[in-house]
Amino acid sequence: MGQGTPGGLNGQRPGDRKNDGDKKEKKFEPAAPPARVGRKQRKQKGPEAAARVPTVTPLSKCKLRLLKLERIKDYLLMEEEFVANQERLKPQEEKTEEDRSKVDDLRGSPMSVGNLEELIDENHAIVSSSVGPEYYVGILSFVDKDQLEPGCAILMHNKVLSVVGLLQDDVDPMVSVMKVEKAPLESYADIGGLDSQIQEIKEAVELPLTHPELYEDIGIKPPKGVILYGEPGTGKTLLAKAVANSTSATFLRVVGSELIQKYLGDGPKLVRELFRVADDLSPSIVFIDEIDAVGTKRYDAHSGGEREIQRTMLELLNQLDGFDSRGDVKVILATNKIESLDPALLRPGRIDRKIEFPLPDIKTRRRIFQIHTSRMTLSDDVNLEEFVMTKDEFSGADIKAICTEAGLLALRERRMKVIHADFKKAKDKVMFKKKEGVPEGLYM
Repeated sequence: MGQGTPGGLNGQRPGDRKNDGDKKEKKFEPAAPPARVGRKQRKQKGPEAAARVPTVTPLSKCKLRLLKLERIKDYLLMEEEFVANQERLKPQEEKTEEDRSKVDDLRGSPMSVGNLEELIDENHAIVSSSVGPEYYVGILSFVDKDQLEPGCAILMHNKVLSVVGLLQDDVDPMVSVMKVEKAPLESYADIGGLDSQIQEIKEAVELPLTHPELYEDIGIKPPKGVILYGEPGTGKTLLAKAVANSTSATFLRVVGSELIQKYLGDGPKLVRELFRVADDLSPSIVFIDEIDAVGTKRYDAHSGGEREIQRTMLELLNQLDGFDSRGDVKVILATNKIESLDPALLRPGRIDRKIEFPLPDIKTRRRIFQIHTSRMTLSDDVNLEEFVMTKDEFSGADIKAICTEAGLLALRERRMKVIHADFKKAKDKVMFKKKEGVPEGLYM
C-alpha cells in the first residue's frame, strides 16, 4: 500500500493532459492554391539558363519612376551633347567675332577716298589722294583684288591709308547728279522768236548726232560746240532745255561754279570725269551754264584759289580740243559776259558757233506775249499791243514776269479774268524792280 505509479494517478504525466487539449483545438485548414495554373514547365538546363534573368513584373509606381528616370537620362544626354558642341565651336566663334570686330573698326571709322595708281603685288599698292602725295600701302585680305585696277576709286583707312574697300560705281557722285534723267517740259514751240538761233543750234548740235552722214558726204567735220551769249533773260537756258527735250541723246547739265572745288586738283579731276562719263554715254550733250565762272581771261594770279580756277579752265580747254577725240560729245556753253572769256576758249576748233541772243524785237515780243497769255483768261479790254509797241527794253524773262504778276493781281482781287489795268500795274512793278528799285528822277 502506499505504492503507486509516480507522477499521478493511473500512470499519467502532467504534460500529457496539455497536449490532448491542443489536439482538440486544431481545425482543418484547406491547402493553399497553386502559384500558377496550367501545365508545369520544364526547367531549362545549361549555361543559358544560368545567365537568364528572371522576369520581374513591376508595379505601377515602379513603372512611373522608371519613365521619369529615362526622361532625366535623355535630358542629361542632350545637355552633354550641347555642352560638347559649345566647347568645340567656342574658339571658332570667338575668332570670327574678333575678325568681324576688326573689320567693323576699319570700316566704321571715317574713310578717305583715293585713287589706285599702281599695283605692286597682291598685298601692296601705290595710292594717291586729293589732299596729299602718293603712298605705298597694304591691301587688306577681305578686299576683292580681282576688281582692283589702276585708276579705280578706292577707300583708304584714315590713319594708315591701307586699302579697305573698293567703290563699285567709279562715277563721281557730283557727275552722276549732273545727268538729266527727266526731260524738261519746254520745247521749241515755247520759244518766242529766235528762229535763226534755233536753226543754228540744230545744225551744230542735233544734226551731227542724228545724221552724221550728211557731213561726211559734204566732206566737213561737224562743229564740236556752240556758245550762247546775250543779255540776261533772252532765252539761252530756255533754248538748252528745248534741246534736252527734243533730243534722245544723254544730256549732262552743269553750272560753271560747280567746277570750282576746294582742294587742289579736284576741279580738273571733275572736268575729266565729266567728259569721260559723257564719252561713255555717247551720243551726249554737255551744257555748261555761266561758263564765265571758270573761263575768264588768264592773268597773274596771286592766290591759290585763282590759280586753281585757271588750272580748271586749262583742263576744260584740253577736253574741248585736246589730243583725244571727243567723238559724239557736243558742248553747249552759255554766258552773258562773253567779253570776259579767254580767247583760247572761243577759238574755232573748240567753239565753232557763236550764237547771239539779242533783246526781242516787236515781232518777237508779240510772239512771247501770245505764248504766255495763251492759257490765261483775259478780259475784253486787254490790249497787248500797247505793251508790244512800248519803248521800254523788255527781255523774254521780263515779259513772262509781267504776265505772271498780272495774274497774281487778278487773283488778289478774287477775279477770274485779267484786265488791262492788271497788266499796267504789273509792267510798272517789273520795270521798277529791273531798275534796281530806284524810281527815275528820284535824286535829280
